[in-house]
Formats: sequence, structure tokens, C-alpha cells
Amino acid sequence: MSRVLEVTSTNGARLHVEVHGPEGAPPVVLSHGWSCSTAFWAAQTEELARDHRVITYDQRGHGLSPYSPVCSTDALADDLEAVLAATLAPGERALIVGHSMGGMTIMSASGRPRFREHAAAVLLCSTGSGRLTAEARVVPLRAGRVRTWLTGRILGSSLPLGPVTPLARKILKYATMGPGSAPHLVDTCARIVHACPRTARQAWGAVLDRLDLDHGVRQLTVPTAVLHGTADRLTPSSHARALVAELPDCAGFIELFGIGHMTPVEAPEAVTGRIRELVTMYVTGNIPVTLEEGA
Repeated sequence: MSRVLEVTSTNGARLHVEVHGPEGAPPVVLSHGWSCSTAFWAAQTEELARDHRVITYDQRGHGLSPYSPVCSTDALADDLEAVLAATLAPGERALIVGHSMGGMTIMSASGRPRFREHAAAVLLCSTGSGRLTAEARVVPLRAGRVRTWLTGRILGSSLPLGPVTPLARKILKYATMGPGSAPHLVDTCARIVHACPRTARQAWGAVLDRLDLDHGVRQLTVPTAVLHGTADRLTPSSHARALVAELPDCAGFIELFGIGHMTPVEAPEAVTGRIRELVTMYVTGNIPVTLEEGA
């Protein structure tokens, strides 16, 4: 069972929202990252919708959500709250999952009353709370002012990405995926990213360049798990470890060896499996006796 909603957020921003799976099933809310869309969660949606209610949405300016000139971390939080209000019953609690900018969305919303009403637990995938341009390794230079400046220019670039060519796939793979990523997965990610309108890509890239959500991490009081790929160049391991150290209630840390930034696409079974475990532990209340975590 699937349905599509249009949800209105602050400043009149219209959001494309999809709900998949049986009514009454445990809810999972998936928030995608910069330059992506609901298509990024295709593997998780297909698998989980068999016995979960999977809620996905396009961030403003991405996918089928029209561009809004208001781009900020507060707007991200507003949009997540609007989706929660439109898809969950009062007091209903869900696992909320965020990848990259979707994780930052959760950090920004962590202190909001509606988020606290509906969040039973959180999974943060391949994300960070700040210092993105300083710590990213997409530019093959030593850490320092030059690399930081170049990374910021890349994030805020208004240049069109153009068609998905072999060179475009090679660049995207180097910047965002692990070295062993299968060609069809690289192509999938390239098509999703290249479909993002450059106006939205530039505007949200500028937001990420100046990101500072350390306070949001400290307000994430619900059980929060962290998942990270060891080959991530956009949000390297330092971000994941900083989150683990600062979270008030860390519900586990999984590192996926050789996986890059696009963890839900590169390692769909690992991400989906972790989602299922967290739903069982914190949404349905059926806590298993043991929980084995693998790298």
C-alpha cells in the first residue's frame, strides 16, 4: 500500500511525501541528504514496507518538492516537523533515520516539541554536526586553508552537473562512494544527484558550508545509533566519533569497512538491518535478549 501527500511547511514550502506499507505497522521516517531525493531510499523502502510503515519525503528544493528561497537548518527542522504532523497520529512514535543532510535535519529538530513527541529513537547515517568543509577529504590536498576554501567552493558551486557521463561517474564515485562500489550503484547515485536542480544544490551547499549543530547533538536525548562508512570522504570518521562522544544516549556505533558516504545505497542490507533492529528495540518494544553488531 502506498500513498502520496503534499505537505505545506513554513514559508509556504510544499513537500512531496510518500507513505509505503500497511497502516498500523511500526513507522519509520527516512530523511535524505543533500542533492538526493526519496529515490535514495529505494532499497530500504522496498524491503521495509513489507511490515513497516515507511515515510519518506523530498527535502525542499529536491526531488518533487519545489524550491523555496528559505534554506536554513531551521527550515530543515520545520519541514521534518511538518511531515511528522501529517503522517503520524498524536503521540505516535517512530524511528527517525537521517542520512547526511537528513541527519543534520534531525539534529536541528532535536529540541523541538513535535520531534520529541514522535521520535522513539534515531539512526544517523554518514553525517556530522559541523566543520564539514574543514574535515572533508573530497579535495586531494593536505588539511588546511586551501583545501577548506576549495571544498567550500565545491559545495556552493552553481555550475550545472550536466549529463551522467563516464567522467561524471568517476568523479562522483571518488567523492562520495567507496572504492569497491559496483558500477550500477555508482550510476544510481549519479542519476539521483545529477537530477537535483542546481539552484537547490547551491543554496543548501552554502548552508552546509557554515553548519554548526553541536547543540542539536546534545539535545538528542532519545536513543541514537550512528552508522558510518570507513571510506567516507565527505563526512570522515572524525564526525561519527564526535557524535558518539557527544550523544546523551548513544545506542551503538557501526562502522562499515570500505563503504563511502552513500551508505544506504552502498550497503543496503546493513542499513536496513540496523533499522529493523532499532524498530524492534525502541518502537515495538520487543527488545531482544542479545544484539550482535558487525563492522
